[in-house]
Amino acid sequence: MISGNNMTTPVQIKNKKAGFEYFLVEEFSAGIMLTGTEIKSIRKGKASLNEAYCAFTGHELYIRNMHVAPYTHGSYNNHEPKRERKLLLTARELRKLKTRIEERGFTLIPLLLYINEKGLAKVDIALAKGKKLYDKRETIKKKDIQRDMDRGGV
Repeated sequence: MISGNNMTTPVQIKNKKAGFEYFLVEEFSAGIMLTGTEIKSIRKGKASLNEAYCAFTGHELYIRNMHVAPYTHGSYNNHEPKRERKLLLTARELRKLKTRIEERGFTLIPLLLYINEKGLAKVDIALAKGKKLYDKRETIKKKDIQRDMDRGGV
């Protein structure tokens, strides 16, 4: 049996603003609970992490505001585009994250949504601390200097 998946490019949906808006302290890889039409849309690359964030409800971690476009061939049982989706982590990781989140200034943000080699959807999330305006300016300055050096200037 030949699978058509081997010939397609791997799905990697990035949160491009994350590194600019936050200091990334620690990263985790989590599974994500999806419906059938959601995984099909993600495999086609029809998802966005731009406005997404992670939050605890009780002892469970959910990703909120992640947009997954409705599946084009879905019928009446198509999914809600911005619904809450449960993240799957070990109990130890969940306890660790919950204690860190309760500290002042920490938040959980999704960095990357991808399909692993087993065909499962995974989300890389990061424990992050928000940057101040002057930190963002410093990041821009470093990027400009690096770009100039790569071009052979300066």
